[in-house]
Amino acid sequence: MIASFKIAVRFLKSSRGQTVMIAIGIAIGIAVQIFIGSLIQGLQKSLIDSTIGNAAHITIQQEDNDQLMADYESVIDAVRAADERITYISPVLQQAALIIDGDQTESILIRGFDYKRANPIYAFDSRFVEGRLPAGANEAAIGKELQAELSLSVGDPVDITITGGTKLTYTVSGVFDLKVQSLNKSWFLTTLESAQDQLDKSGLISTIEMQVDDDSVFQVDELAVQLAELPDFSEKKLIQWKEQNEQLLSGLNGQSISSLMIQVFVIVSVVLAIASILAISVLQKSKQIGILKAMGIRNRQASLIFLFQGLILGILGGFLGVALGLGLAYAFTVFARNPDGTPVVALLIEPGFFALSFLIAVVASSLASLIPARRSSRLDPIEVIRNG
Repeated sequence: MIASFKIAVRFLKSSRGQTVMIAIGIAIGIAVQIFIGSLIQGLQKSLIDSTIGNAAHITIQQEDNDQLMADYESVIDAVRAADERITYISPVLQQAALIIDGDQTESILIRGFDYKRANPIYAFDSRFVEGRLPAGANEAAIGKELQAELSLSVGDPVDITITGGTKLTYTVSGVFDLKVQSLNKSWFLTTLESAQDQLDKSGLISTIEMQVDDDSVFQVDELAVQLAELPDFSEKKLIQWKEQNEQLLSGLNGQSISSLMIQVFVIVSVVLAIASILAISVLQKSKQIGILKAMGIRNRQASLIFLFQGLILGILGGFLGVALGLGLAYAFTVFARNPDGTPVVALLIEPGFFALSFLIAVVASSLASLIPARRSSRLDPIEVIRNG
């Protein structure tokens, strides 16, 4: 085996130009695989973050949407104890209402939050463009679209009307931007305590909203089924984000499949190229192999020469490919930027994916060397030497 390895190194050194070209070819293939994989993964993470990064992953409500939950703290405790993947839980009381400002009428949704619990989900603290979160009994925050529609400012009073004709007055404490126009125009944020008091729903809530850890985002359907089996959950309905974002999931699945197909075809082309070049190398080195066989080298040792060549080329190309892939990723994040200076797509750099790409390069090169290795084992030294 050691002799076969030394011969393989000598063959590669004797054809340095060819060796360099094969290594570069492997490197380009692996770099393309790394870049495309990182790009698609980064794009998917960006889409997930923008869609559900600051939203509820699972929502619990009564089976009848008009009913409210009374003993909600016990439900929250049961959910927390059920699975450690659930990271944040927030009770919410909501009520549809109208804002009438002269000839203008806007539909809004009063949402009362316990902000210590809700802020980790919605990141309200970082969403304000003016003012602050509501704190007092009659304070509320509005979205920037609703502010523009009604020309309101922080500190202005605003009158709203709820079902039954009851009129309430709030003071605008701040203006937020949740990056979703429909929410900026409809959400009317107040404290849970204030909502319960103003809406005459003391001790009641509409929904319980929760988030799971990052590794469990795509497992929320399984988690929802698990929670539905808890005691006293027979009259409750669990809604998870996958049900509400089927088109997004379909798009992500399509991206993953297309990315995988591109990567597979790149690797196949690399394998075919290596196999072809090494097969030619067998012909080029046939005289030397014939002489070596005549000197007593076995067929297995002759095959190992080309297997070692494939392994060495795979290692060299793999290292070059990982370095080139990192360079491409860095260049993309530096030069492909939005007007505000942020990357167009934040590529997801995962060491595990880079290690897998390197391993693929080594395995692919080794597999590509099987055909020329088998061919070299079949060479008849007498025929080779006789024919020159």
